[in-house]
Amino acid sequence: MLKKMAIVLAAGQGKRMKSKLYKVLHPVCGKPMVGHVLDTVKRAGVTRNVVVVGHGAEAVQSYLGASAEYVLQEQQLGTGHAVKQAKDLLGSEEGTTIVICGDTPLVTSETLEGLMQLHESRGAAATVLTAHMDNPAGYGRVIRGEDGSVTKIVEQKDCNDAENAVQEINTGTYCFDNAKLFEALDKVTNNNAQQEYYLTDVVGIFREAGETVEAFMTYDAAESIGVNDRVALSEAEGFMRERLARKHMLNGVTIIDPSSTYIGADVEIGADTVLYPGTMLKGNTKIGEQSIIGPNTDIENSVIGDNVTVKQSVLVDAEVGNETSVGPFAYLRPGAKLGEQVKVGDFVEIKNATIDNGSKVSHLSYVGDAKVGKNVNIGCGAITVNYDGYNKAVTEIEDDAFVGSNVNLIAPVKVGKGAYVVAGSTITHAVPENDLAIARSRQENKPGYAEKIRGRAIAKKNNAKS
Repeated sequence: MLKKMAIVLAAGQGKRMKSKLYKVLHPVCGKPMVGHVLDTVKRAGVTRNVVVVGHGAEAVQSYLGASAEYVLQEQQLGTGHAVKQAKDLLGSEEGTTIVICGDTPLVTSETLEGLMQLHESRGAAATVLTAHMDNPAGYGRVIRGEDGSVTKIVEQKDCNDAENAVQEINTGTYCFDNAKLFEALDKVTNNNAQQEYYLTDVVGIFREAGETVEAFMTYDAAESIGVNDRVALSEAEGFMRERLARKHMLNGVTIIDPSSTYIGADVEIGADTVLYPGTMLKGNTKIGEQSIIGPNTDIENSVIGDNVTVKQSVLVDAEVGNETSVGPFAYLRPGAKLGEQVKVGDFVEIKNATIDNGSKVSHLSYVGDAKVGKNVNIGCGAITVNYDGYNKAVTEIEDDAFVGSNVNLIAPVKVGKGAYVVAGSTITHAVPENDLAIARSRQENKPGYAEKIRGRAIAKKNNAKS
């Protein structure tokens, strides 16, 4: 089997993006474009990836890490010059090499597999990925011979009338015989108006040498989109969102309104889960089967179990066990871990806390830096007071305990198994197992005192008028 390699072109500055963020790091459905491209070539069977970096090299390398090798194009002198920078790494290799731009996030692995299969089956020196466009303005045209092979690629400004009418365009993605690619690159010159070394000139060099140059047309013209400005970025985002929604629906997920539902590129969703409008699923979120998410729910980098309900809530770096309900209007912050059959209700905030199976925090409470056992009830307005302005301390509430409404648990503190904390208490010491704790001032009633207060207020008001 031929070795499969890829050269990802990611050295351009992307001035038209008008951004401090390097172009190929702009996200599409939550993942930087170059990340999409690298993941795609890997799924297509490529085993060695070289990324050509230039402007923003450190940022690109920081994001991609050890998933690729890198070469630097210090001066941007054209696509042919960019590919040639990989010669020291790949020039001696035998096999098939894909050349693809880092700003083409919509290309699919299925398309690249088809491209390589055609290329290798025909014994071609090069195969061009093409697309059909009803309005090909601005794109280079692919000119085929009578046998269907590619005779040349013509930029629009150089097209004659017949060539200008061609609707098959060059997407900028190619497949090459690796050894022949670098041999041909040594013959490419910059004798053109831009004084740049064009990768497309390799096609002419191959044809003059009698080599075969083929073309593989993608069925979806959207795959040809190269993102050079914010308008194209928005278009790519729209196509990707539609593609992802369709994939999940075909896998058994119900999306009530795909147009108002956002699903990130790396999100996983189980069958029979229902997504209501306004749902946003981002990052490495994983959702199990038969769950109900939304409406108006934002979940990021979180793991959600089976048969879970999350309504009108925000979850970030959280874990939710099976058959648990969250919301409405709950906020699960990083480190929140809910067990099975847990209830977290409205206006509850949980941070860096574990809540075990069967426990309830039904409304208007804050649980932070805490360990809550099984079958615990935390009443309305209860707070774990975890921060003294300098350090954070842990609250422990053991199994079967009851914490009444408007209780302050001043950490570090422990409430034992089966203990009962009376509403309105401020707890500063441990509550032993099965004890009842009450920590509030004794009520004192002053007969008639309310009437005296009102009388004084009225007198003061009358004196002010006079």
